Amino acid sequence: MRPQTDTATTASVQTGSEPLLDIANLNVYYGESHILRDVDMGVASGKMVCLIGRNGVGKTTLLKTIMGLLAPRAGAVRLGGESITRLTPDRRAKLGIGYVPQGREIIPRLTVKENLILGLEARPKGALKTTEIPEEIFELFPVLKTMLSRMGGDLSGGQQQQLSIARALMGKPRLLVLDEPTEGIQPSIILEIEAAVRKIVTTTGMSVLLVEQHLHFVRQADWYYAMQKGGIVASGPTHELSNEVIQKFLAV
Repeated sequence: MRPQTDTATTASVQTGSEPLLDIANLNVYYGESHILRDVDMGVASGKMVCLIGRNGVGKTTLLKTIMGLLAPRAGAVRLGGESITRLTPDRRAKLGIGYVPQGREIIPRLTVKENLILGLEARPKGALKTTEIPEEIFELFPVLKTMLSRMGGDLSGGQQQQLSIARALMGKPRLLVLDEPTEGIQPSIILEIEAAVRKIVTTTGMSVLLVEQHLHFVRQADWYYAMQKGGIVASGPTHELSNEVIQKFLAV
């Protein structure tokens, strides 16, 4: 394993260009507990990046900080070269970050269609907003087309996860951030979600940053970062992800 300290260099290795998301020297605390320690990482445009690590090492904290739900004590977050470190979550969403948190957080008493339409709120001011669901959403998640009038709370866990991802896509983000999208989902649905996320990257040029423990899904990514004790301790292309690193950061 090798330490990762140069965000721009690593993201440039991913594509040969500057990163879409650039995180530098990020330090985050809960009270006086130091959770994220000098985190440097990048996500290049049109690439899928996976963040791996055991439970409790700070992965979800990092995603929440990217979204502006937590404020860093030091460090910077940049999107497309512009600092977003002090922006509110809604401003970050309108700048092009779609976020699917752990637990999905769909609205159970709204229909599938109403949940999807909520995703339009993330589109920039002045952008065309229509209540029509783009056909591309149903190409990614066909089951949703048959369930538009059903309440979100009546869907299975896997269907809710597909709905949550689709809702984030309604905002037309440049970067899609997923926090353990396969957690608690049956294997057949995991493969469907995995295929949909990979298709999003290859057909739209969107970037994806996900936290994931499912090894097959991890290997769909172009690049990985491994976290331990709040810091990035290894990184590289996923085709070079060794059994040693897998055992250290993915084994239960």
